[in-house]
Amino acid sequence: MVNQALMTVAGLGTRLLPLSAATPKELLPLGSKPALQWIAEELCQAGINHLSLVTSSRKSQITALFDLDRHLEGSLNQAGNSEALAQLWSRGPFAATRISVSLQEQQLGLGHAVLCGAQALEPRPFVLALGDALIRPLGSSRLVNELIRVFEEEQAEAVIAFREVDATAVSRYGIAAPASEGDVFRLDDLVEKPSLANAPSRLAIAARYVFRETIFDYLRQTPPGHGGEIQLTDAVRQMLRDGRRVFGVRLAADESRIDIGNYPEFAWAFIEQAIAEDPELENRLRQRWAGEP
Repeated sequence: MVNQALMTVAGLGTRLLPLSAATPKELLPLGSKPALQWIAEELCQAGINHLSLVTSSRKSQITALFDLDRHLEGSLNQAGNSEALAQLWSRGPFAATRISVSLQEQQLGLGHAVLCGAQALEPRPFVLALGDALIRPLGSSRLVNELIRVFEEEQAEAVIAFREVDATAVSRYGIAAPASEGDVFRLDDLVEKPSLANAPSRLAIAARYVFRETIFDYLRQTPPGHGGEIQLTDAVRQMLRDGRRVFGVRLAADESRIDIGNYPEFAWAFIEQAIAEDPELENRLRQRWAGEP
């Protein structure tokens, strides 16, 4: 059973400066909740009962989301504000989830971040979720459930989520070379940020994975690449060369990835989620844009 997850939340958020200098990008709001809470709920709904956060000492606010704040709860109780009280993680359905923290003090790549979290996990399979990438519909566990199902049924070494991107975007992502057709496929290779001419497909990694604990051994043996970073993609490619079974799962038609690491996409995602939570807000926004009172 896969019931533990690693969440990477140590990134500097340089594309969101100066906003991210004051607030970690993972705590920026999407509608009425911080982005990180949407991801945590997604994982917990898939049966995860241990969330391990890989963060940095510069982002101490990250763990506050999950902490029990007796002063805040006492103030809300005293004021009779049960609605606000119910929104706190410590009062929600996943309050019993174990939260652990590991530090990544140097930004040496995603593979390095995953390695930094190794000691906090039990030596068993785990889900990996990138803390600045959300899957719409927000909070839905369908994709993670499907990754776990394929992982267990296929006795895979790893299962990775993929989405189809525009041809102009393939050079920004790890791209799949599928060995078979369909929504679930055997992976033949991964190519990190290829040119369009060299891209084996337009299927880009979509920020959710399931791994056996053997990924840590592969990462320890993976030499640093460009910029001295240890790339997770390089470790997965070595798995494939060794004949390990790695599968891909396409996002469903109604699913999409949100990258809150850049301002335009974050701003648009916030507006979309706010409207989803309050449909009347769309009418009020349209009136404002039209110059109506």
